[in-house]
Amino acid sequence: MAKEKNSTGEMSFLDHLEELRWLLVRSSAGILIGAVIAFTFSREIFDDVIFAPLKGDFVTYRIFCDAANKYDLDKSFCVTEIPVTIISRNMDGQFTTDIWTAIVAGIIIAFPYILYQIWKFISPALYEKERKGAVSFITGTSLLFFLGVVFGYYLIMPLSINFLANYKISDIVVNNVDLDSYLSLVKTTVLSCGLAFELPVIIYFLAKMGLVTAAFLRKYRRYALVIILIVAAVVTPPDVVSQMTVTIPLIILYEASILIAARTNKTPKTAE
Repeated sequence: MAKEKNSTGEMSFLDHLEELRWLLVRSSAGILIGAVIAFTFSREIFDDVIFAPLKGDFVTYRIFCDAANKYDLDKSFCVTEIPVTIISRNMDGQFTTDIWTAIVAGIIIAFPYILYQIWKFISPALYEKERKGAVSFITGTSLLFFLGVVFGYYLIMPLSINFLANYKISDIVVNNVDLDSYLSLVKTTVLSCGLAFELPVIIYFLAKMGLVTAAFLRKYRRYALVIILIVAAVVTPPDVVSQMTVTIPLIILYEASILIAARTNKTPKTAE
């Protein structure tokens, strides 16, 4: 329901709080619906999605193994199994894991809807021309987020799992990994990559507020490149193909952010 405005045409502070409350309520409802859907298919989600990178025939391992055989590169991905056993040490471990995993899946499923609610909340403060970009904003931001999730799931996560599972300090030590530890790696990787792919959107708003410029991003490009290379070196085997597979998308994101900042900085500011 639309809130009454004061004589200046602006909503009061309490009205803003009321709108914020409804934003949280509607977003929570969207997450709950997504979580219920995910919980209904929890067995398939765990067996075919979450635990799939623990199988030697996972698509990422097969692609990297084929590339390694073709170009005579590192053969660390040519494995039949990952030497890890998942265990649950708490009586309610599997049940609580199922619940929290469903909630995380609900956040991912409801992400476009959450964006729509955020847009409705901030749109009164935007110009008419900016409000017309709602569809583009929600579509583009959601697409970037889902691309990040896919990138994290099919590249970062299997590379990390394969590296950590085969890293040994001694043959005496066996990898009996706690369920919470494994799920923490999965959730952190997938969500972090999804948010990392929002970099162009974040840069757009920072540039819009005058907090970031294209010149600033170009100045620190070399440092960003070093950080990206370090991340790629840590999560991938010691071969060029694997490292470039992770490095190139991140560099493209950074360069796209520079272009977005440059275009935004050139946009004439409308007088308040």
